[in-house]
Amino acid sequence: MPEASRRALGGPGVVLVVAYGVLALAATGRSVLQLLSYFERAPLAYLLSALAAVVYLLATWCLARGGGWVRVGIAACTVELVGVLAVGAASFVVPEAFPDKTVWSHFGQGYGFVPLVLPVLGLLWLRRVDRGA
Repeated sequence: MPEASRRALGGPGVVLVVAYGVLALAATGRSVLQLLSYFERAPLAYLLSALAAVVYLLATWCLARGGGWVRVGIAACTVELVGVLAVGAASFVVPEAFPDKTVWSHFGQGYGFVPLVLPVLGLLWLRRVDRGA
């Protein structure tokens, strides 16, 4: 099918792009601050937070562009889901490694658990777009 039929930006896709965009900005701002100001306190946690910001930026781009970016978006949302589950669990098991809130710590509690729900919604939407092509 032509790439135009794989449009991800329509209906719920618009809401997802906005949600991902806001979360990408929030995660980027927080991770930059933590990396520059508190890196020695919890380097792994803050580097994972920066990774989360990059994943959110990529997912936002993929949702907005659609087309050939749909499968990249599926991969980004999958990484995001695995990240929030792994870091969320680790932040409870090894709390000293996560002294401050990050986007994925405690399953995104500091962000109203949006980081836990958003990748599921993103995957559902992108799979729908991919199948509709």
